[in-house]
Amino acid sequence: MHIVHFGHSCVLLDTGSARLLIDPGAFSTGFEQTEGLDAVLITHQHFDHVDPKRLPALLAANPGAKLIVDPDTVGTVQELGLEHTVVNVGDKLTLGGATVEAIGGQHATIYGDLPGITNAAYLVDDGAFLHPGDSLARPGRDVDVLGVPVAAPWLKLAESIDYLREVKPRVVVPIHEALYTEVGVGLTVNMFNLNKADGTEIKQLTHGESTAV
Repeated sequence: MHIVHFGHSCVLLDTGSARLLIDPGAFSTGFEQTEGLDAVLITHQHFDHVDPKRLPALLAANPGAKLIVDPDTVGTVQELGLEHTVVNVGDKLTLGGATVEAIGGQHATIYGDLPGITNAAYLVDDGAFLHPGDSLARPGRDVDVLGVPVAAPWLKLAESIDYLREVKPRVVVPIHEALYTEVGVGLTVNMFNLNKADGTEIKQLTHGESTAV
């Protein structure tokens, strides 16, 4: 499996049988040139996970790609006139030659009683890769490669560390890092390395480059 990180929460996953682009948002760059996609998956409606300005052109360049969205993102893609499939928790989809299951269901609490929104965490090929979106969704099964958020208004560093220690994947890929400077990202990745479970590798991806994991 190969992963390309386009910054923040946007990753391209090439499983060998499918090419899946997850969360092409406003803080991510370079995904616009991606071709040969089987699906574009949106975890939730926030602009740093779905960019309405660039999404139509991306799909036009990938006419065979299915657009998969959580329930609360439906309004956004309807306004753009885009065909889409809504995924709910527990749904399993076949996209290209990959299977994708939606787990979790809710965006992490940002503060107090602020209204919540839906968030679909995407579990690919029964645990080969998990993208949690804006959540720390527990998969309830083994995960080989896990995307772990670095920085967000809803997140503490200790929570990210607890998450990667509990899931115990073979590889952790730091994502959702755009709110930090390079120094802040480096500090967090260092803390991941100091506190990870035995057998877990922290692999910080270079922007725009395909990396085998």
